[in-house]
Amino acid sequence: MDNFSQQLNSLLVDTFRSILKVEEQMLKNHLTLDLSISEMHLIESVGKSGDEGLTISSIADDLSISLPSVTVAINKLQAKGYVEKTRRGADNRMVYVKLTRNGRRVDAVHQRFHETMVSSIASNLDEQEKLALAKGIIKLNSFFKDKLNPEDR
Repeated sequence: MDNFSQQLNSLLVDTFRSILKVEEQMLKNHLTLDLSISEMHLIESVGKSGDEGLTISSIADDLSISLPSVTVAINKLQAKGYVEKTRRGADNRMVYVKLTRNGRRVDAVHQRFHETMVSSIASNLDEQEKLALAKGIIKLNSFFKDKLNPEDR
């Protein structure tokens, strides 16, 4: 690997780890809850739907996670009191998941964390740097999405 590639690899790995650690700290410091980062992201996904709710399949698609994994995780979140499931449709076979009051509270704290993080980063950049950063992250995200298996996209 050339020097740039080594530096880029190191930056990517370090940034990914730092983001996860900061999110974990936020969960421990501000919420003192029994939630993992993965569960928090499930709550975030469900929260996007508002009061309407999402199907398990929609959540799986949103997060690129297998249907059985989402089912198990949603059942755990329901037992913890963060989500509730309701049946709808002509034959009541469609299961929709929505946040409980406690789930909405946790989601709001998590959203504020992300808003603060983005605002803090952006405040230290001029317009040209913001555009360059956004362009680079779009390319980075596209690269990783292209590497996913088609069923995980």
